[in-house]
Amino acid sequence: MKVKVRIKKINDDAKIPVYASPFAAGADLFACEEEDITIAAGETEFVHTGLIAELPEGTVGLICARSGLACKQGLAPANKVGVIDCDYRGEIIVALHNHGTETRMIRRGDRIAQLIVAPYYEAVFECSEELSETVRGEGGFGSTGKN
Repeated sequence: MKVKVRIKKINDDAKIPVYASPFAAGADLFACEEEDITIAAGETEFVHTGLIAELPEGTVGLICARSGLACKQGLAPANKVGVIDCDYRGEIIVALHNHGTETRMIRRGDRIAQLIVAPYYEAVFECSEELSETVRGEGGFGSTGKN
């Protein structure tokens, strides 16, 4: 299913998000900085994309790690998954954290994260004295198996 997302470039050099393969769920986001950004081990830097998005009502933009960047270089969004609400009209900025032991460099045009546009439900929370029972019940962390 395709959904139209309007994009506004606030920097002429900004790159529109791109899907790397026909069935990719996330579109790559690109760095749009005037100068290279150095991210020391254990540090977080905010990386601009030069883009503003207008997400359709009822959708959310999820900023997720690129697997290669995270696994090979230790760079991933600091907040694990960033959330872009459909009424947000500010620049998309990715807080990249260096989980590795070496300093890393981000250059203009580097792929820094991926954007997934997904539908969401608005919950109506209702207090109740009783909830339905399940086989799992109150079993929490690690209760469904060893791995």
